[in-house]
Amino acid sequence: MAGMNPDQADELRRGLPMVEARDPEALSQEKQLLARIETRPHFWQRWQGYWGLSGPGWVQSALTLGAGSASSAIFAGAVYGYKLLWVQPIAMFLGVMMFAAIGHQLLTTRARPYDVFWKKLHPSLALLWGFNVFLASVIWQFPQYSLGTAVFQDIFAVFDVNMPKGIIALILLVVGTTICWSYERGNRRSIRVFERTLKYMLMFMVVALFLVVVKTGINWGQLLRGFFSFHIPTDKQGITIVLGQLGAAIGVNMTFLYPYTLLARGWGKEHRGLKNFDLGTSMFFPFVLATSFVIIACANTLNMQGIQVKDAVDAAHALQPLAGLTFGRLVFSLGVLSMCLTTLVIEMLICGFVLSEMLNFEFHGWAYRISTMIANIGIIGAFYKLPLWLPVIVSSFNLIMMPVAYIGFFILQNKKSYLGKDVNRGTRGTIWNIILIVAILVVAAGATIKILSVLGFWQS
Repeated sequence: MAGMNPDQADELRRGLPMVEARDPEALSQEKQLLARIETRPHFWQRWQGYWGLSGPGWVQSALTLGAGSASSAIFAGAVYGYKLLWVQPIAMFLGVMMFAAIGHQLLTTRARPYDVFWKKLHPSLALLWGFNVFLASVIWQFPQYSLGTAVFQDIFAVFDVNMPKGIIALILLVVGTTICWSYERGNRRSIRVFERTLKYMLMFMVVALFLVVVKTGINWGQLLRGFFSFHIPTDKQGITIVLGQLGAAIGVNMTFLYPYTLLARGWGKEHRGLKNFDLGTSMFFPFVLATSFVIIACANTLNMQGIQVKDAVDAAHALQPLAGLTFGRLVFSLGVLSMCLTTLVIEMLICGFVLSEMLNFEFHGWAYRISTMIANIGIIGAFYKLPLWLPVIVSSFNLIMMPVAYIGFFILQNKKSYLGKDVNRGTRGTIWNIILIVAILVVAAGATIKILSVLGFWQS
């Protein structure tokens, strides 16, 4: 794609040679099942049918629930207690609405988004988007290995076992690669196994964090105020946290990953209802539940005791005397470890997708596998910290690219030459556009504050 002749015919590349080409009978049966589900008279009956077919949303949850989400939720709960519980639901709602628009475009045209950005927007925008996604997926692999290794070591330390970092990093690498490469087989069964593996890991994470909350107790009055009072701190530190969480619940690499996971499943117009259900149950709720449980657990313990922590390992140690060894340190650590491992797998998958598109090879074979392994340069993070300037530069690039990507999809959402009669008009189109504009403004505000902080003009 990067070397594409601009004079080529404006024919978009559509679909992926995965389920659609390798398992067409299974896809046909799925469409027939969806048609029967759509005839059910009550929404809960349709939802029951959708549950067994959902999947791409779990992949997004696995990516966004990583070391960054864990750290920000720990800090929010430790410093502000229950007060910032409202932030993550609002942030993810805006993200889900943008993803609903991206999904609408994808299911309507079934065109590969990188190709769409190249031909319908501008080649330089496609290159910038792809490069940023690739860079983010490599750099953000470092904290997954770093925190994952530290938490894994701490879990073994509970049983007085000193596990070397090298062995733990190798375990993370082997497990992550095994799960990631199962996706490359490209038939419906392998992709469903991949999605369900992530689903069960995420469900384990949510249950583990819920058990910590149960053990520490819940202040129901503060819980309700935390979700519905929309408290905004007046100090710069609090404002930075709020805007950062609002702007970073969705990463720029997720804007690339999501439409390709839909294409990999062979989804089309018949899957629109399933797409919306999947975004709600597999992306919105797992993220909100997991981050809320972390905030509540830290609010119940660290905030009330005035304990200062730097990371998830510190938080687990602080929880131990307050919530008990098993529920405090061990279970909390297992929940955080699940966050790191699932994100590690998805960063590999994204590298495979983006390099396949930018270098114009298909999503299978050794070229694809090698491209996924490039993300694992991040294994160095298990042993050495990144130079401070590197994540700052990468974060700044991605913060700038995030509203740009959103604006690109917003333009495409209203581009009749692209969507034809499926462009949303009237009241529905107006409401959707207003929500998307709010989402763009939020990520732009978050990006602005963070960049000003990096430049020293906004000190929290």
